[in-house]
Amino acid sequence: MQLNPLTAISPVDGRYFETVKPLAPYFSEFGLMRYRVQVEIEYFIAMSATIAELEDFPVHMLNDLRKIYKNFTEFHAGEIKLIEKTTNHDVKAVEYFIKKEFERLKLDHFKEFIHFGLTSQDINNTAIPLLLKEFIEREYLISAEMLLSKLNVLAIEWKDIPMLAFTHGQPASPTRLGKEIMVFAARLEKQLNQLRTVPHAGKFGGATGNFNAHAIAYPGTDWNKFGDEFCHHLGLVRSYPTTQIEHYDNIAALFDNLKRINTILIDFSRDVWQYISMEYFKQKIKEGEIGSSAMPHKVNPIDFENAEGNLGFANAIFEHLSGKLPISRLQRDLTDSTVLRNIGVPLAHTYIAMQSLLKGISKLELNQAAINRDLDDNWAVVAEAIQTILRKEGYPNPYEALKALTRKNEKMTQQSIADFIDTLNVKPALKERLKAITPFTYTGI
Repeated sequence: MQLNPLTAISPVDGRYFETVKPLAPYFSEFGLMRYRVQVEIEYFIAMSATIAELEDFPVHMLNDLRKIYKNFTEFHAGEIKLIEKTTNHDVKAVEYFIKKEFERLKLDHFKEFIHFGLTSQDINNTAIPLLLKEFIEREYLISAEMLLSKLNVLAIEWKDIPMLAFTHGQPASPTRLGKEIMVFAARLEKQLNQLRTVPHAGKFGGATGNFNAHAIAYPGTDWNKFGDEFCHHLGLVRSYPTTQIEHYDNIAALFDNLKRINTILIDFSRDVWQYISMEYFKQKIKEGEIGSSAMPHKVNPIDFENAEGNLGFANAIFEHLSGKLPISRLQRDLTDSTVLRNIGVPLAHTYIAMQSLLKGISKLELNQAAINRDLDDNWAVVAEAIQTILRKEGYPNPYEALKALTRKNEKMTQQSIADFIDTLNVKPALKERLKAITPFTYTGI
C-alpha cells in the first residue's frame, strides 16, 4: 500500500488532512527541512559579517543564498532525503544539500563554513521554535481570534436574553445568555494574551552550549553576543546558559498555555452541548446532511462533540510534551528528538477542534420559547430575591420562611409566590415590590 489519505494511520494525515493542510508547511518533514535550511543559510550570512575568512564573500550573492530556502520545494526535500540514505543523519544531509547548492552557485570555496562549529541541536533548537512561532502567529492566533470574535458577537446579540441558571444541575438564580457566553470569551481572551507573552526560545552555542569550537577557532570574538544577535535576527530569544540542547522551559509554558485554552473550549463545548439537549439552541440543518443513520429526526451536536474529543486528545499530548521536554540526562539525551517531531500532532487536533467550533457556532439558532418555558416553570428561584429584601427590611427569619415555602412537595408558581407575599406582615408598597420580581427580571447586573 502507498501512503495517501485513505491509508494514513493518523487521521490528521488521513480523514482530517484537508482541514489541517495549513499546518503542513510547519510541522511536516518538508517543513522541518525548510526551516533547517533557513537557519543554516542565515547562520552562514551572519558568519560572513563576522569572521575574516568570509570577508570577501560577494555581498550581491546574499539574495541568491536566501532563495535556497525561500524557493525550497518538495523536490529539494526529496534530494535531502536521498542524501540522508547515505549519511543516516538528517541534519548532516541538510548541510550536504546546501553545499551542493553552493557548488551550483560557484561558491565552492566558502562551503566549509556551512554549519561551522555547530552541533545538530543548534539547528533543531532554532528551526523548531521558529516554525512553532510562525505557526502560532500566522495560523493559530487567526483561528483563535475568529472564535473569540464569534463569542463576543453572540454575547452582545444575546445580552438581554434572560435564562435560568443551573448550579449543581439544579435551577438557580436566573442569568442572561449573553453574559454566560461572555464568561467564555473573557477567559479565552485572557489566555490568548498570556500566550503572546511566552518567549519563543532557541538554543545556540555549540556541542555543549559553550561555543567550544568557535572560541578555539576565533578566541577574539564575543560568541555569546553573536548567538544572542543571531537568535534575535530569527525572531527568537536565546536561552543561556544551556547544555547541548534547549531546556524547553518556554516551550513547556507555551504548551501548558495551549492546554488551558483547550480546557476552556472543552468547557464551552460541553455547555453548548447541554443547552442543545435542553432545546435552548436548535441547529440549522444543512441540505443532505444526516444526523443519525437510524433515526431520521435527529440533528446531533456533532461539531461540539468532535471539538471536545479532539481537544481532549490534544491536551493529553500537550501534557506529555510539557512534562517530558524539559528533562534530559546530563548534557543531552535523544529522547527529545522523536518527541519534538510530534509537536504538530496536538496542534493539528487543536486546529481541527477550533474549525469544528467555528462551524458549530454558526449553526446555532436561539430557541427562546424553551428558555422562557424553563423560567416560567421555576418561580421558586425568586425566593432568594424575596428573602434578601426581607432581611434588608428587618423581617424576622426570612430565609427560613422562604425555605419552608419552596421545599414543599408542590410546584411554585407566580400565584403561590403572590399568595405567600400576601401573608407577610409588611407594608402594601413592599408587597407590590416583591410581587414585581419574576424569573425574567431577576437577572442581576
